[in-house]
Amino acid sequence: MPQYRIIVDLSDRQLYLLDGNTVTRAFPVGVGTMLTQTPTGEYTIINKQVNPGGPFGALWMGLSKPHYGIHGTNDPSSIGRYVSHGCIRMHNEDVIALSPLVPVGTRVIIRQ
Repeated sequence: MPQYRIIVDLSDRQLYLLDGNTVTRAFPVGVGTMLTQTPTGEYTIINKQVNPGGPFGALWMGLSKPHYGIHGTNDPSSIGRYVSHGCIRMHNEDVIALSPLVPVGTRVIIRQ
């Protein structure tokens, strides 16, 4: 049984899926701007919503820090840039691929 966790590296704008200490997948992400930075720290996924609407793309995975999450986007050109209000933004097909691998309760570490 895999022991998945997520590490989001803000400096290289990548989300890494780890099984134990081995990176199994890496995805480009959009993260917060200088004024609305993505918060660093350790959180957990607390909920998921398919098709949340608006700018959140195909899927929302809420974090234990209120109002922050990992989600799809309706603006794929924003991926890889400092663009969000602090959330972690992924291509819709990437967040759809990631979601079944990371149940509610999965650890998410966000680092500079």
